[in-house]
Amino acid sequence: MHPGLLIKPLVYQPESAHWFLRVRHLPYAIWLDSGHPGSPYGRFDIISAAPQCLLETHAEKTNIYFCDGKHEESYQNPFTLLKHYLPIDDQQIEGLPFVGGALGYFGYDLGRRLEKLPVKAQRDINLPEMCLGLYPWAIVQDHQLQQTWLVINETLNQRLGGIYNFSEIETLCLSSSHDGVPGKLDVFLAGNSNNFKINKFKRNLSPDNYSSAITRIQEYILAGDCYQVNFAQRFDTEFSGDPLTAYLLLRKALPSPFSGFMQLKNGAVLSLSPERFIQAHGKQVETKPIKGTIKRGASPIEDEANAHWLQQSLKNRAENVMIVDLLRNDLSKHCINVQVPKLCELQSFANVHHLVSTVTAELREDATAIDVLRDSFPGGSITGAPKIRAMEIIEELEPTRRSLYCGSLGYISTNGHMDTSIAIRTLVCV
Repeated sequence: MHPGLLIKPLVYQPESAHWFLRVRHLPYAIWLDSGHPGSPYGRFDIISAAPQCLLETHAEKTNIYFCDGKHEESYQNPFTLLKHYLPIDDQQIEGLPFVGGALGYFGYDLGRRLEKLPVKAQRDINLPEMCLGLYPWAIVQDHQLQQTWLVINETLNQRLGGIYNFSEIETLCLSSSHDGVPGKLDVFLAGNSNNFKINKFKRNLSPDNYSSAITRIQEYILAGDCYQVNFAQRFDTEFSGDPLTAYLLLRKALPSPFSGFMQLKNGAVLSLSPERFIQAHGKQVETKPIKGTIKRGASPIEDEANAHWLQQSLKNRAENVMIVDLLRNDLSKHCINVQVPKLCELQSFANVHHLVSTVTAELREDATAIDVLRDSFPGGSITGAPKIRAMEIIEELEPTRRSLYCGSLGYISTNGHMDTSIAIRTLVCV
């Protein structure tokens, strides 16, 4: 039915952690997590591991590692390399957003390959600016239809050398599907829920330095340099134990529709993001910037009052509109018919209310989802406006580079589909 694709039904699991536990021992295991059943905004979970090809960008160089041990190096733009190694065939598969392709992250500092920025902040986290695996298989869970599939993409396998061995993957996924118990989540949590420990968090800015930075930003705004700057500070601590344990506990407390866990060679990424960056489905493109936040109330009356205040806040609405205009401009580089069907819509999450806008567009005939991602990166909601000047001010005032934080986690499928997050509420364990 679909040349080059093998699609096998699996047993649906309300908790996708059951499936992830079966494959997380494999290298670069990744779980793009909709937050189900706690989040009402997500639908699909995508799980894979053991990429056939891995692209890791450090500064100007990208290392390309193949599963047969072959290694290449390139100084090309990382997005150009991705387009080279990832074939797009536009083969639309009903109900499947991902049929093999790229999974991983684009760090905030990958923006240095796209724009000329000053070099002032310290690079003290030794993670690649981009870490993407090309995975010729995946488990896809549809929580709306309560269906699960194993997808094997032989076409991608052949494009990348044709040496991928799917037998272990099929054994892991199919061996226990008949009894409906593909993983042992309860056993894992019972044995590990107390083994993840952290010390007290430390900030990378003192209160005085933080206040001085905010004052400097206000001076830039009054001088006409910028309209807004998304200023951030980092918190770090030492930890012990399995990061997956921490992720499972966090996702239970803060279920978010654009979450994800990625096992790295020497660490892990834990992201509990509520924010979509860019989605592409066929020719349809969407971004959903968040600007405007208030905590949930302790009682229904307080909660409703907080939500009403946020919706009426001129300051928060103004911030949101600025970023909507920025993203309309970014999308228009490769899209037509750019529209804003929802402006400052209230969305409620486990711990906060947000104002979320929706910007839609249509890809031009000569453009791809990767083009849109490249020329919109990093997301305007975590830089400010105008984007380049805001990034220069961030580099001046934040003492350390952001690394993955405020970058993006997501997928680009060989059928042209793409969905990416803004990597906020994100931890890296290194």
